[in-house]
Amino acid sequence: MGFPLPTDIRNRPVTVIGGGTLGRRIALMFASAGGESRVYDLAEPVRTAAVEYVERELPALAAARDGGAVGTVRAFDDLDEAVAGAWLVVEAIPERIDLKTTVFGQLDRAVGADTILASNSSSYASRLMIDEVEHPERVLNMHFYMPPAQNAVDLMSDGETDPAVVDLLLEVLPTYGVRPFVARRESTGFIFNRIWAAVKRESLAVVADGVSTPEDVDAMFAVNTGSPAGPFRMMDQVGLDVVLDIEEHYAAEDPHLPEGPRQLLRQYVEAGDLGVKTGRGFYRYDQH
Repeated sequence: MGFPLPTDIRNRPVTVIGGGTLGRRIALMFASAGGESRVYDLAEPVRTAAVEYVERELPALAAARDGGAVGTVRAFDDLDEAVAGAWLVVEAIPERIDLKTTVFGQLDRAVGADTILASNSSSYASRLMIDEVEHPERVLNMHFYMPPAQNAVDLMSDGETDPAVVDLLLEVLPTYGVRPFVARRESTGFIFNRIWAAVKRESLAVVADGVSTPEDVDAMFAVNTGSPAGPFRMMDQVGLDVVLDIEEHYAAEDPHLPEGPRQLLRQYVEAGDLGVKTGRGFYRYDQH
């Protein structure tokens, strides 16, 4: 059975479920084409911070890219209100498959018949989230990296996704300033993250083994690749709790992976040093 593709997209909002570090950045991109972005989060401080971030960054982002326009952002703590009329809903909650499965069941019941449901999961295939979903043909992975600087997006079917949904997103997403790529078969970590996981893991192992320090690894990475940020600064940006969750998922699939990188991450997470969002991770950050 085919999926009724959404119409009148330009006049309909996009809703992001979860207003954390990446959720608010996703909302920013969808507000940068002149439309309405919505952020759903139960935590009032997170909702406030998400709206403030989008409103602060949006004018410059919209002015800097072709077709950009300043849209609006709204925050909600009621799920039905947050998704009402949305053509697309993007889940961006923590990397716990039980939570994601519950949320997708709730979304499938709450959204309109033509609403696309996407997961921003960094490592879980959307196939694993649809046990409570009646319409899997509208569900897929839509994994963002760190927009607006890193604007690639992975698209991956849940195994039952209507191909027309993927075709529509390939056409529409670039108008929001992001560039989609399709994983042609199910892949843990999709495309780039599967490669990046190996870089992160070996960087962590080098430090866990006492061979080097985060600062020196990042400095060598910059010298040898020209990248302005090395693996440890990038992990701090994502959040070390998120990085650990992803590594635990990879390890569950492959028990032969070394334990040292996860042990190092656990030391920081257990101390509450999660990176930029807490002011300290592998580096220290200004709290302002």
